[in-house]
Amino acid sequence: MSTLPQDLTQQLHDLYRHLHAHPELSMQESVTATLIEERMGVLGWRTLRCGGTGVVAILENGAGPVVGFRADTDALPVAEETGLPYASTARGTLPDGTDVPVMHACGHDTHITAAIGAATLLTERREDWSGTVVLVFQPGEETAAGAVAMLADGLWDKAPRPEVMFAQHVSNGLAGTIRLSSGPAMAMADSLEVTVHGTGGHASRPADTVDPVLLAAHMVVRLQGIVSREVSAQEAAVVSVATFHAGLKENIIPSQAVFTVNIRSLEQSVRERLLAAVRRVLSAEAAASGAPEPDVRELYTFPLLANDPAETARVTTVLANTLGADLVAPRPAQMGSEDFGALPDALGIPGVYWFFGGLAQEVIDAPEPTPSNHSPHFAPVLEPTLSTATTAAYAVIRSHLA
Repeated sequence: MSTLPQDLTQQLHDLYRHLHAHPELSMQESVTATLIEERMGVLGWRTLRCGGTGVVAILENGAGPVVGFRADTDALPVAEETGLPYASTARGTLPDGTDVPVMHACGHDTHITAAIGAATLLTERREDWSGTVVLVFQPGEETAAGAVAMLADGLWDKAPRPEVMFAQHVSNGLAGTIRLSSGPAMAMADSLEVTVHGTGGHASRPADTVDPVLLAAHMVVRLQGIVSREVSAQEAAVVSVATFHAGLKENIIPSQAVFTVNIRSLEQSVRERLLAAVRRVLSAEAAASGAPEPDVRELYTFPLLANDPAETARVTTVLANTLGADLVAPRPAQMGSEDFGALPDALGIPGVYWFFGGLAQEVIDAPEPTPSNHSPHFAPVLEPTLSTATTAAYAVIRSHLA
C-alpha cells in the first residue's frame, strides 16, 4: 500500500511504466535525459547537462547544508521476458555496432522514478526545510563510464558541492524493505578482454595448427582454480568468464579466440593478487601451447563502494523511524559493483548507499529461482517498491537539511 499522496503515486506509476518501456543503453540515454530535464524543469529545479547524457538538477532553498543524491539511468542489452504489458521491445546498438535488445533489467527505471518522486516532495514541502539539494541523474553505471564522465566534465565545478551524498538500488528482496551495509558495501571489479592467438588450419589436420580454442579452453578452466586454490577462504573473491567467441565454421580451426574475464574483490591486496594470477595463468598456458603471448585489454574498472560508518548509522535510524524498524536491516557486503562511490570520493565526503526490495512475497516464495537484477525476468512490483524508494530518498535527504 502506497504511503504517498494518491495523485503522486499515480504519476510515479505512469512515469515508471514509460521509462521501463523505453530503456536506453549506457552513455546513450539521450531521450531519458531530456525527459528528466522536462520533469525537473516543471518542478522548478535548475538543470544542467554533464558527462554527455548526465543530468544534474539543483534546488536552492535558502541557507543551509548542501545534500547530494544520485540516481543512475542506463539499461542493459537484455531481451525482456517478463510478460508485462509495458515490457520493453526497444533495441539499441553497442559500441561495436552490434544490434541488441534493451531492457531495464537492473531496475534503474525505479531509481529515476523514485528520485523524481523525492524531488516532488521536496518541492511541495520546501517551506519545511532550507538548504540545497543536488540530484545527479548519472548515465553509464553499468559500464563504469558514467561517474568518471561526469567528474571529467567538471561535475563539482558546475554544481554546488554537497556535504554528503546518497544513492539507492532496487534488489530482488521483499518489496517494502531496506537493507544497507556499514563499511564496504560493493566490490571492486575489473573486466578484461583476452585475445588468444594461434595458427589456423583445416580441422582434419590439427597437428598443423596451434588451436586457440583448445588453448583458450585450458585458460578458462585454469582461471577457475585461482579463487579456490590461491585465495584464502576468509577473503572474498570472484573470477568469472562470461563470454567466449571463436571461429566461423566447424571444419576450420580459427587463428584466434576471444573471451572476457570478470574479477571482483573487497580488498586491494586481494585484487592485486587476483590480477597478477590471471595474467600469470594466461601467459603460462600460452607458453605451454607454443602460442604467442595473448593480448589483454582492460574493459572497465569499478572502485570499491564503502559506506561511511557514522553516516550509515544515522541513515539507518532515519529509515527505521520513517518506514518501521522491522523493515530496515543490515546487509553484508555484495560482490556486485557500483561506480557511485567515485562521486563522493572525489570530494572526500561521506557517502551512503542502500538497497530497497522490489519483489512480491509470492515471487520470492515460488519454487522457481527468484529473478535477480540483470535477469530477463526481473520485474519489480510497483507497490510498495516505488513508494518505499521515494519515501526513503526523501526522508534521508530531508534529514540532512536545515
